[in-house]
Amino acid sequence: MSSWAEGRRPITLAILALGGEGGGVLADWIVATAEAAGHIAQNTSVAGVAQRTGATVYYVEIFPPHQAGGSAGPRAEPVMSIFPTPGEVDIVITSELMECGRAIQRGFATPDRTTLITSTNRVYAIDEKMALGDGRVDDAELLAAAQRSSGRLVAADFAEIAENAGSVISASLLGGLAGSRALPFERERFEAQIRDFGRSVETSLAAFAAGFDAAAASADPSAALPLTTWAGSARTEAQGKAGEEDRRRRIAATDPAALVGPALAGLAQQTLDLPEAARSMALHGLVRAAVYQDLEYAERYLARVKRVAAVDRGADARLTIEAARHIALWMCYQDTIHVALQKTRRARMDRVRTEAKARPGELLEVHEFLHPQIDEITDTLPRALGASLRHSKSFGRLVHRVTHKGMILNTTSVVGYTLLTTMARARPMRPRSLRFIREQKAIERWLDRAVAVADDNEFAREIIECQGVLKGYGATHEHGSESFAALMGAADRLAGRTDGAERLADLRAAALADEDGAALQAELIGRDA
Repeated sequence: MSSWAEGRRPITLAILALGGEGGGVLADWIVATAEAAGHIAQNTSVAGVAQRTGATVYYVEIFPPHQAGGSAGPRAEPVMSIFPTPGEVDIVITSELMECGRAIQRGFATPDRTTLITSTNRVYAIDEKMALGDGRVDDAELLAAAQRSSGRLVAADFAEIAENAGSVISASLLGGLAGSRALPFERERFEAQIRDFGRSVETSLAAFAAGFDAAAASADPSAALPLTTWAGSARTEAQGKAGEEDRRRRIAATDPAALVGPALAGLAQQTLDLPEAARSMALHGLVRAAVYQDLEYAERYLARVKRVAAVDRGADARLTIEAARHIALWMCYQDTIHVALQKTRRARMDRVRTEAKARPGELLEVHEFLHPQIDEITDTLPRALGASLRHSKSFGRLVHRVTHKGMILNTTSVVGYTLLTTMARARPMRPRSLRFIREQKAIERWLDRAVAVADDNEFAREIIECQGVLKGYGATHEHGSESFAALMGAADRLAGRTDGAERLADLRAAALADEDGAALQAELIGRDA
C-alpha cells in the first residue's frame, strides 16, 4: 500500500531565498533527486515582495515510491499541498540569517520536527537599513531563536562557501542538505542532478562538496548543535575586524605615523597629545578628512578634536573618542563632490570587479543610478550663486525635468567617467560652496556647546553624540537638521540639571525613532525639556 493511501504524510521542505540566489534551481534539484530515486515530488513557489523586504518561498513535498504490489486506491498519485503549513514542515532551508528569522516567525520551523538549515551570512533588511540609528538585528539573537525553534540546526556561512568555490549559494545549500542526512538519498544522487543541469558543473560540485562537509559535522540528527559553534562562525569576520582595530590601537599609542602616509605623518604624531584611548579613532578621522578635502582640512579636524580633549576630565576619554568620531562624520558629509570621488576610486572599481567575478581581460560596465535634487546641486555651488538658484523657480523646474525620474550614468564609459572625475576634481572649490560654509559654522556652534558644559562630561558627550541624527540628503537630511536643532535647544535648557545627560539621551533616542521627528516632538511636549 502506498504511503498516501495509508494516510501517511509526505516529507515537507520549504526554501526561503532572495532573488538571484537560485532558490528555484535548488528546489528543482531536490525534486529531480527525489524523482530519480523513484519518489513522487512536487515543487511550487510563492514570490515575495521586490528586493529585500521578502523572500520567495519554494515548497517541496516528497512521497516515497509505491510499495511492491500495493495499491494507491482511487488515485494513482497523491494530492499535494502548494504551500507550507506552519508546524508541518520537516526541513527548512534559508539563504540568509534574517530569512531564517522570518521562517521562524511564520511558524515554518518547529522544535518537534524541523531540521533547519541556514546560512549565517547577512543581507540587511530594508527596515534595518532605513533605521536612523543602528537598526541591525543581533546575529546571536537570531541564532539563539533558530536553535530554540528547530529540532536540529545546521548553520554555516554557505554564501562564503559558495563564493570561495566560484559558485552560487544554491549549490552549497544543496550540499548542506545532503550532508545533513535529512533526506533519504545518497550524496551521489544529489551530485548527479548538478551534472545533469549542465551549467558551471565543476564550480557547483565544488560548492556542493564544501557545503556537504560543513553540514556533515551534525550527521547525528539527535545531537543538538552548541549555539556557540554557530555564533562563533557568524562572528568570525567581526572578530577579525576587531583584531585589526586592536592592532591599530597598539600602534597608534606609540607610533601613529606608521599608520598613515608621509603627507600625514606630522599630523599623526600630534595625536600623541590626545588620550591614548582616543588616538586610533582620531587617526581614522584624520585620514578621512584628508581624503575628503586636503591637508589643511585634516589640520582643522585635529584642532577640533584637541579642543574637546583639553576639557575632557573622564578617565576613559569617552568624550574625546566620541568627539573624534562625530567631528569626522560631520566634516566629511556626503556632497556631490565626495560621491563622485568615491564612485571613481580605483579601489572601488577593483572591488566591483571582484564582486562581479570578472576575469582578467573581461570588460565590465558599471551603471550608477543617480537622483540629484535641487538642494544637492545648489549646496555644491559657490555660496552666492547657490543661495540665489535655491530659490529660483525656473531653475527648480529645470532640475525636476532632468532628474525627477533619476539618471543612469555608465561610470566605465568615457563620458560617464569624465563627468564624475571632473566633479571629484572640484574639491578645491568646496570651501567656497554654500553648504560647506553653513556646515562649518554649525560645527563650531555645536562644539562651543559641548565645551561650555564639559564639567559635566556625560552631558557634553551626549551633546556630541546628537550629531548622529544628521544623516542622508534631501528630505532625510532636512528632517535630521530639524531634529538636531530641537536637540540643541533642549540641551541649552537642560544645562546644569543633574539629569541633563539622561534626559538628552532619551530625546536623542526619540529623534532616531522615526524620520519625520514625530517621536521627538511627542517626547518634548510630554516631558520637561
